[in-house]
Amino acid sequence: MTTEKKNRSWAEPYRIKMVEPVKMITREEREKAIKEAGYNTFLLRSNEVYIDLLTDSGTSAMSDRQWAGMMMGDEAYAGSRNFYNLEEAIQEYYGYSYVVPTHQGRAAEHIISQLLIDKGDYVPGNMYFTTTKLHQELAGGTFVDVIIDEAHEPEVEHPFKANVNLEKLEELINEKGADRIPYVSIATSVNMAGGQPISMANLKELRALTNKYNIPIIHDMTRVAENAYFIKQREDGYEDTPIKEIVHQICSLTDGATMSAKKDALVNIGGFLALNDEDLYREAQNIVVVYEGLHTYGGMSGRDMEALAIGITESVDEDHIRARVGQVQYLGEKLIDMGVPVVRPIGSHGVFLNAKKILPHLSQDELPAQALAAALYVDSGVRSMERGVVSAGRNPETGEHNYPELELVRLTIPRRAYTQAHMDVVAESVEAVYKNREEVSGLAFDYEPEYLRFFQSRFKEV
Repeated sequence: MTTEKKNRSWAEPYRIKMVEPVKMITREEREKAIKEAGYNTFLLRSNEVYIDLLTDSGTSAMSDRQWAGMMMGDEAYAGSRNFYNLEEAIQEYYGYSYVVPTHQGRAAEHIISQLLIDKGDYVPGNMYFTTTKLHQELAGGTFVDVIIDEAHEPEVEHPFKANVNLEKLEELINEKGADRIPYVSIATSVNMAGGQPISMANLKELRALTNKYNIPIIHDMTRVAENAYFIKQREDGYEDTPIKEIVHQICSLTDGATMSAKKDALVNIGGFLALNDEDLYREAQNIVVVYEGLHTYGGMSGRDMEALAIGITESVDEDHIRARVGQVQYLGEKLIDMGVPVVRPIGSHGVFLNAKKILPHLSQDELPAQALAAALYVDSGVRSMERGVVSAGRNPETGEHNYPELELVRLTIPRRAYTQAHMDVVAESVEAVYKNREEVSGLAFDYEPEYLRFFQSRFKEV
């Protein structure tokens, strides 16, 4: 990018061809809606929401090419041509040899966990993710966080907060034994840390360490293109490397991957498990037939596989990824200018509000991130989500809450769905809530399910 371009406004690299009307209901209606939802933004109805930043999962806008591709869906039960198009795209852009389609990413997490984890194993990773960790635990494993310490400090400016602390990992290997570590779980653009990337240098060092102990690396590649963008922007030697090549290089340093295609790959549903080991692939095929569907469609329709194959190609487009991450940066910089405490540096897929800092009068037992998300919705109809003590769940041995250092509210931006004007509305709402932060009351659990409680829990005001 030239100096001239950096100093001038930029616009989204697409034109709007179809619109979906949205409406802001009144404040009184929003107050009623959030109370009926148990102060859980997941339980709001979508027609009660004005700007929906709950998640970027399956909420992005598909392109004209993707919609055209869906008309070419081959819904044959076995051997759909769309599967082979998808397989070819994954092999070309990511480099993995074998593909098992699934209905979404957590199904791939389930399969790999059942295949590789034995009871009593330890699975190190660069910060937990909710569904990944649960599947590891249900398979009998214990997740161990080996991310660098800076990842847990929201105000620290570190370009690659998703990096692995290699000393911490090797200590775990020596303490538990390499035979008790089935794989290292590595996410690109770590969600719970604020959409923070891992560097190529760290990933190469990790590869060398795991080779030393013959331990595989399984890659959560949900946002790999966004991670590649940060490598291009921040890591020496990659400024002139195409995003497509950086993505391929990241994947080449791992042994397999789980993919929720509802994020980077720009589809509303779908995912896959990608592997390089043929024997493991055959076992995965066997399991997918039991839980998902035949190995040439998993849990996906032919039309969805075609849209995914096209979405993979679009996800590494330089103009697209620059605008996608750029919109997140735009919102983050506005909030920083307003003095709102956020995770820094701004991540890839959303801006993460520091609820601990915004609501210092609430302890973590009063669920400040959950309370802040509810307050933001009441103010403007903007739906966000909690990423703190509620998401962290309970210690399976003691039953007590897990208390993460990061108590965050995630403003997650869907791809190609909103304009900069929407971001301005969001920023103004956050600023308004921040100015009146002392009025935000704490929450307590009113109903709590056993698994992934943040999805369905209900709360009451303290």
